Amino acid sequence: MIRSGIFCLRVMALTVLALSGYVPAHAEPVPPGQPDLYQDAMHFLTDGRQDDASEALTKMITQQPQQHVPARIEPQHAGAWLDLAIIQCALGHAAEAERLFQAIESRFSPPPGILEVIASHRATGCKGWQSQNQLSMTLGRGIDNNVNQGAANPMFSLGSGASQVDLELLPEFLPQHDQYTLLSCEYRHDSNSNGGVGFIQFRARKNDSLSKYNTAALALGLEQPWRFGGWEMQGTAALGFLTLGGQLYQTQSQIQARISPPLPLPQHVRVSMLTGVTHLKYTTLANFDSNTTEVSGLAAYQGDTSQLQASAGYLLDHGDVTRLGGDRKGWFAGLQWHTAIVNDITGEMGWSRQHWLSESAYSPGLINQIRHQDTQLLHAALIIPLKTHQSMQIEWRHVRNNENISIFQYNSQLLQVSWRWQNF
Repeated sequence: MIRSGIFCLRVMALTVLALSGYVPAHAEPVPPGQPDLYQDAMHFLTDGRQDDASEALTKMITQQPQQHVPARIEPQHAGAWLDLAIIQCALGHAAEAERLFQAIESRFSPPPGILEVIASHRATGCKGWQSQNQLSMTLGRGIDNNVNQGAANPMFSLGSGASQVDLELLPEFLPQHDQYTLLSCEYRHDSNSNGGVGFIQFRARKNDSLSKYNTAALALGLEQPWRFGGWEMQGTAALGFLTLGGQLYQTQSQIQARISPPLPLPQHVRVSMLTGVTHLKYTTLANFDSNTTEVSGLAAYQGDTSQLQASAGYLLDHGDVTRLGGDRKGWFAGLQWHTAIVNDITGEMGWSRQHWLSESAYSPGLINQIRHQDTQLLHAALIIPLKTHQSMQIEWRHVRNNENISIFQYNSQLLQVSWRWQNF
């Protein structure tokens, strides 16, 4: 997500360069074994990491030209110099930006369009880094065929052997259908010039009839990327609060680290590792608190019109010694695809699966089974632009929760239509 006008200015400048016969700095592939500093810099700009982008471009234009490097990707290219000058100006380094502007004028004989870009920056001045604020809001209506996650099978058994008793669930524990209204808001604020972000997220769902299942969630957090050598890292810390039926139901605290190693990967492909710890506290339920540790891998491809992301990981869940079923271990996997369709209309499709296995019988003497939980989620969405900063989204979700304990099995589907506004 672009958090700065620098990237837009850079695109405009490259357009002028192209129309004037200049060739972009990354027009030909970088020779094997050499880092693609230009691609790194563009990636950092997209993430709002201006300091890292400046460092990468500075390395690029100060490299000693290699005889085997094609002339069109020599470090002394006008495009890289212009990118760096604009970044330095945006960071408030007026003297360095002016030095680069003068070097572009004297070394590359830039066309009138580039001279206009330089003159514009000189006229407005290099004011330094300024934080950007992003705000979005979504209002939607939906229909859900299982608001309460009611059991798919009305029959269940307690005990075992000669003492087994077969019972039937009351109607209130079976699937209940309702319509709902959804409101969500998100605010993001750049905390520094190198990609640091603070965020606030709010989401509330009000059912038309089943008010005791109304939910509201609030999340607060901080994100900060950094680099160590060629390794890219991002740390996240967040707090969350969830209400159910108007009462505080759950609190959540989470710390995560995302690590991307310097691997020789194809263009547009990124891989990373995610590790984190999440603590859940249930305020209205006894012995349900948990601490979950996650280690996972993530691979992503971003093309011109499509993005594909795949993830898989391992989970360990440690609970209170009196928690039913004891500790759990599990795994998860997921696929997410986003693509352009036609006339700025985009589509999304996703699949995820999560499996849990408890270490002991759920409730000895009453439910003697060791709980196996296997949950799959399918979703599809169509995003249709309406006006500037506005769009409509049509979304379908299906959840299938298969368990060996029948009272926990459930299936649900929902269809939602929403309007979204954002200021970016």
